[in-house]
Formats: sequence, C-alpha cells, structure tokens
Amino acid sequence: MQRPRRTARPCRGSVAASPTVVSLAALLALSVASVAYAEKVDKDKPVNIESDKLSIDDVKKESVFEGNVVLTQGSLMLKADRVVVRQDQQGFNYGFAFGKPAYFRQKREGTDEFIEGNAERLEYDGKQDKVQLFTNAQIRKGLDEVRGDYISYDAVTEFYQVIGGGKVAATPTNPTGRVQVIIQPRRTDKPEQPKGGKAEGTSPPADSAPGPSLKPSNLLR
Repeated sequence: MQRPRRTARPCRGSVAASPTVVSLAALLALSVASVAYAEKVDKDKPVNIESDKLSIDDVKKESVFEGNVVLTQGSLMLKADRVVVRQDQQGFNYGFAFGKPAYFRQKREGTDEFIEGNAERLEYDGKQDKVQLFTNAQIRKGLDEVRGDYISYDAVTEFYQVIGGGKVAATPTNPTGRVQVIIQPRRTDKPEQPKGGKAEGTSPPADSAPGPSLKPSNLLR
C-alpha cells in the first residue's frame, strides 16, 4: 500500500524539513547560480527555507514548497512562488522553481560583485548537470546583462546557450523578442598626472597593444 503524501500546515517562518529535502532545495539554488562561479564558502553555510506550505512524498522522493518561497544559504538567495525538488532511483537530483519571476542572487567567488538572474521557470537536471532558465530569462553581472527567452548552461561541456523567442516573447523593452546583450565599458585606472604638464616617462609607446576585447561570453563567466 502506497504511503500518503505528508502536508505541512501553512505557516511563515523557517520550515523544518528532512536533511534530504533541504539539501535538494539548496542544490537547485546553487546550481542555478553556478553560472557565476558562486562563492565556495556558501556550501558550508546553513540552509534556511521559508514557505507557506510544504508537501513531502516519501515514496516519490519529492518535496514541494509553495507560497512565497525564500531560500538562503550564505550570500545565496532564491525566491519563487513554488519550488519542487525530487530525486530519482539512481540518486540524481532535479529541481524546479516557478515564479513571476523566480529570482536568484549570489556573490561571485573572489570578488565583491554579485550575479543575479530571473525567469518564470528555473530548472536543474542533476543527471545531465544542466541549468535552464525559461521565459523572460535574464542574467545580470554588475551593469552587464544578457536577456533571452531561454538561457542554459551545461556544466559538463561548459557550454552556454541563449535563445530569443521572437514576437511570442516580445516585451515593452524588447518588442522583437530577440537576444539582447548589454556590456558596459570597462574603466581603466590611469596614474594621476601632475598639474601643469605631463609626468616624465609616462607617455605610452606608439605601438602599444590595445586591451583585451570584450565578449558576450564573459557575462556568464
């Protein structure tokens, strides 16, 4: 006889759940943020999850958080209307976050910079080690930004893909629904010049090479 699904009463505040449930939910958020080389120390921080409702199906190894879900772990934060985490018979983990939009934010490793992103659906496939953002997908790093109707990252091949949705995905800020990449110019700090003239020995050689070119792929690295 199949065991029934357990349902927690609606409540606010931290939801007490099994270690498996917590680790799966954290895995979803960390995997989504992995496109930014997330801060490594976050993995050692406690996981806090808040929701209005939590349902656990022990047979299916599935947990569903519903109602203003907020997950935090160190600098990582994930917000969604609904989060589903499950594990298959082979032990692979899968996570799904839904919202209008679902949103994540995390500090990048070795910098003071944060990366954040949002989409109506975030998915993590532990078997393929792949993260996908569906519908009105955006990833922002500082003032740089990439937008598309679909963004994916394959951790095995380190391959990124951004796809526009055409007129179906059109918005007031993107009426064509095409992929948009915004890269701000990088500031180059120059030595302060003394008043009244140029400092001796500061003139660059005539054949000096330009700095490294900016590429859209740098947004996701």
